Amino acid sequence: MGHPAVTRARRPLADLTVRVAGPSALTAPAMSHLRVLGATLETTEEPGGPAHFAVTGRHPGEITGRTSWADVLPGADAADEATVQAATGVMQVHGRRQGEPRGLAVDYAATCASVLTVQGLLAALIGRARGSAHGAHLTTGADRAALLTVSQYLAAANAPETEAVDLSPGGPPFTARCGTLFELEALDPAPWARFWRELGAPEESIRAGWRPFQFRYATACAPIPASLHRTAGTASWARVRQAAELSGAEVCRVRSLSDRAAEAAAGAPWTLTPYDGPGSAPAAGPVPEGALPLSGLTVLEAGRRIQAPLAAHLLGMLGADVLRIEPPGGDPLRGMPPCCSGISARWLALNRGKRAVQIDIKSPAGRAELRELAAGADVFLHNWAPGKAEELGLDSDRLAAVNPGLVYAYTSGWAGRLADAPMGTDFMVQARTGVGAAVHPADEAPVPSLMTLLDVLGGLLGAEAILGGLLLRERGGRGVRVESSLLGAADTLTGPALRRAAAGAEPRHPAGFRRPLATADGWLTPSDDSAAAAQERSARLRERTTDQAVAELRAQGFSATAVTTDLSALPQDRRLNGAFARDPHGALIIPSPWRFQ
Repeated sequence: MGHPAVTRARRPLADLTVRVAGPSALTAPAMSHLRVLGATLETTEEPGGPAHFAVTGRHPGEITGRTSWADVLPGADAADEATVQAATGVMQVHGRRQGEPRGLAVDYAATCASVLTVQGLLAALIGRARGSAHGAHLTTGADRAALLTVSQYLAAANAPETEAVDLSPGGPPFTARCGTLFELEALDPAPWARFWRELGAPEESIRAGWRPFQFRYATACAPIPASLHRTAGTASWARVRQAAELSGAEVCRVRSLSDRAAEAAAGAPWTLTPYDGPGSAPAAGPVPEGALPLSGLTVLEAGRRIQAPLAAHLLGMLGADVLRIEPPGGDPLRGMPPCCSGISARWLALNRGKRAVQIDIKSPAGRAELRELAAGADVFLHNWAPGKAEELGLDSDRLAAVNPGLVYAYTSGWAGRLADAPMGTDFMVQARTGVGAAVHPADEAPVPSLMTLLDVLGGLLGAEAILGGLLLRERGGRGVRVESSLLGAADTLTGPALRRAAAGAEPRHPAGFRRPLATADGWLTPSDDSAAAAQERSARLRERTTDQAVAELRAQGFSATAVTTDLSALPQDRRLNGAFARDPHGALIIPSPWRFQ
């Protein structure tokens, strides 16, 4: 189509129409985001089958997308959210705290697939705006999304080294004497130790508890000594808060969905704000023939942990050249075990293919070097603590002064939207926003999942927002400031439950929802609409092998699949034959979230 006319658009999909058809589980989050991005929607609900998207308008011609439950897995093994979670290992990771697989009571795979769909459509529109005729049709699936969400756990399980920490069941939150459930956060061992000493915990337990607590972000479990739980149970909630204040640790009461629903209505999952002032034409040239839609674009990433690195990783998978800004000596997480050829398997899952440069951003020379790099980049992305960018002189206004066409992206914890917010880390945001209640059925404790649900979804939303910013830059001729957050991820994930709570209905799913059924040699999961019938046959199924039990249910007209309980065996699983690869370090590579044609 050629470059679109400069429209001074405030929303990237203004003047475009998106036709959407398919089941609501695969379309609803995508439609919500497309609407916020400015699209006019024409919708048709279809109860089964894949979802279809078609973007039309004066500029792009037609760009289409297809989102299914099974794009890698066989259809019989990925019929809905429950079976996708079971086959891809999501249930196994979420259930590590309990020591057995458990289903997430939210539509996590479908929500992530919806965000990936919007990402793909935005990327295709960016490619078209840059003159590419390739990639007019994209395909993704909830199974691809689910594999992405557990990619770090899969990478670690399939590394040649063994885990450096115990993967036994257990973990926070803790319970005060009055029964208050609370999440604890300490990013360093000193505040952790001071907190527990304030409460009178045994020194040996304090020392033994730090390592599993520290690694819980990587392992989805934390076998913390029982004596620490007992110590918390002897303290009042007021005393717990006092200990946190004195120690430098932070605590957050685990709140209900009704608590969250009673607060101000959730906003958009991200904000896109074009710079004021005269326009500056985007610096990027056309897409090379047959290349991915972001080929030729440069992303500077100054991220840590999961959220920002994953967002940049997704942009790299769409063709961007990602340059990672690391501190002197390099990212310490490069050496986090288990390793492949000396590099952390988990680190590679988020940072494979990125270039890296070491810069001391605390020094004037380092900050000047980063500003010079930003002058020639298309995107600058970070997830620093609130106020750090301004303190360093690397905020959006200062970098826009050296590059008016820059998309400046900040992936935060809270986006400044909650005045009393604790530290903006995954499990604290889960605790504060009711995610813990939403992800468990009514007969399970409403506690945060130890799977990094929000860091991953937050990274997906960060990439989605950046793609929206890049398209807005193409259409408006100016750089854009982008902000996404873990709070936005929480509200996206819990949206249906929050709406039920706001209407006075029970926001949580009933007891046993998406709970796998035991067989003679493992576990199976029925699809949601076959769960009642499978439960009635649970005693008989327990006497069958998993393969026999699944075959028996299917012969009776029900849907079911085996639950993956060994992540190291997943690459050889017949259901995913040929889907995985290995990089030059020998680390596992999951299939790309998209296919472009």
